[in-house]
Amino acid sequence: MTAFLGVEQSATGRRWVGPSVEADRLAEAMVQETGLPMALARVLVTRGVAPAEASAYLEPQLRDLLPDPRKLKDMEAAASRFLKAVKGREKIAVFADYDVDGGSSAALLITWLRAMGRQATLYIPDRIDEGYGPNIPAMQALARDHDLILCVDCGTLSHDPIAAAKGADVVVLDHHLGAETLPPALAVVNPNRQDEDSSLAHLCAASVVFLLLVEANRQLREDGVKGPDLMAMLDLVALATVADVAPLVGVNRALVRQGLKVMARRERIGLTKLSDVARMDRAPTPYHLGFLLGPRVNAGGRIGAADLGARLLSTDDPHEATALAERLDALNTERREIENRVRDAALAQAEARGLDQPLVWAADDGWHPGVVGIVAARLKEATNRPAVVIGFEGEEGKGSGRSVEGVDLGAAIQRLAAEGLLVKGGGHKMAAGLTVNRDRLKAAMERLSDLLARQGADRQGPRDLRLDGLLMPGAVTPGLIEEIERAGPFGQGAPAPRFAFADMVITHARRVGESHLKISFSDGMSAPIDAIAFGAFDGPLGPLLDNHGGMRFHLAGRLELNHWQGRSRPQLRLEDAAQR
Repeated sequence: MTAFLGVEQSATGRRWVGPSVEADRLAEAMVQETGLPMALARVLVTRGVAPAEASAYLEPQLRDLLPDPRKLKDMEAAASRFLKAVKGREKIAVFADYDVDGGSSAALLITWLRAMGRQATLYIPDRIDEGYGPNIPAMQALARDHDLILCVDCGTLSHDPIAAAKGADVVVLDHHLGAETLPPALAVVNPNRQDEDSSLAHLCAASVVFLLLVEANRQLREDGVKGPDLMAMLDLVALATVADVAPLVGVNRALVRQGLKVMARRERIGLTKLSDVARMDRAPTPYHLGFLLGPRVNAGGRIGAADLGARLLSTDDPHEATALAERLDALNTERREIENRVRDAALAQAEARGLDQPLVWAADDGWHPGVVGIVAARLKEATNRPAVVIGFEGEEGKGSGRSVEGVDLGAAIQRLAAEGLLVKGGGHKMAAGLTVNRDRLKAAMERLSDLLARQGADRQGPRDLRLDGLLMPGAVTPGLIEEIERAGPFGQGAPAPRFAFADMVITHARRVGESHLKISFSDGMSAPIDAIAFGAFDGPLGPLLDNHGGMRFHLAGRLELNHWQGRSRPQLRLEDAAQR
């Protein structure tokens, strides 16, 4: 296929790829049949939407897309045991992972129980002292004082810790990849069990918990009892779905779309206070969830007290919410500073090893285990390769990995653990965690690289920039952008549409902050459009456009509305450029 606008190598080293001739034909047909704008029709065609499906796709409804909870194995038994504990006033404990998905899952259960006049003990393990998932001492202690332990966003691989919970029933509500055998729990509800059909594999743990509550409410209705309002809890499901990088497809689109509406009502005091400290000044979007709220909720589990995020999401006390939000905001600032130091060292190490291998990895002493996952994500983004970053404390290293589309990292990590190269490891397709002994590090990374190469990780070349079409500046209006947004929410598995503007003149350029660039551009016939390129001066894009010298450029990026002083103006989130 010929490069779009002839751009074989852009300012950021990418090849531009535009719509195919067939996609153009289908978009034309979509416009004729539906009356939708061409830009929106192109987006729908890219996502495989037929004209007859366009209306339903643009307005996803939970009543049409939400699966029957009983489709998941063990769900009916899990909900029945949960309700038995509620009705019998048994003591319930929630053992949750320390990330956003775990915290949101715990908050869903605590919020539901509070509405029913019940309470639960929240237990979140310390990332450094205890590590991920249930451990034997913690489960033994919880079992001594509780009748039911709910393990959320963890537990699927925790055979020994769950077996140690003598005297208590354990229910696992998870989404991480399962092994050939399940732990000895009363119920293991997980769409990624090996005996599931994988049709719901894209759900995060909070969605699994939400389905449990749907089933619990259904069983309550059968007994003539009205359960708590579940729709009001979708803000937590949306936050977890986006922050855990679950693909925004199928029911996830409807969960996030509805959850954003709930969040905009500012009824959950914890999220309201966190939004305020993050200086969110408009209705939430997936961007806000993934880049403003999510990292702050995660900050406690990364470098502070592990339970801060879950406590913030579940509290109904305004004073506690304010204090927790402020503490998480401060921890997030500290986390960024730690992350930057580790990122620079890890990138230098990875570059010395070579960035063209199937796996990009780095390991060293003293790297904080709370930031290795974020740094792995940065390496993955920079190289378009699966990446693993490991921090050692003594002879044991704890690491985290992030993958690229089409490469199942979690399964490969799980295989390494089964082969004895790792102390433990697991995860899902796009992210995984591991623990490795120092004397096994090299062998483990070589084996992992081999496994990923078999999946094609070494064939992931410089990233193509896929574009949905060409736009003229005069066609860009707030109304058009709002129409395109109807195809959202955008995120993992549903990238935001990107458009190109050909042969543009830079009418204004200035540096913003340390590394960002703000420009205005025009075709000479229409009013200029503003554009912002974040981190542009961390690479070649910023210097090129800042010193444009009157040259003309093709520009590419995502359209958005910039809200300022009560006005909404079109803006391009600039991602790339090429000299004409």
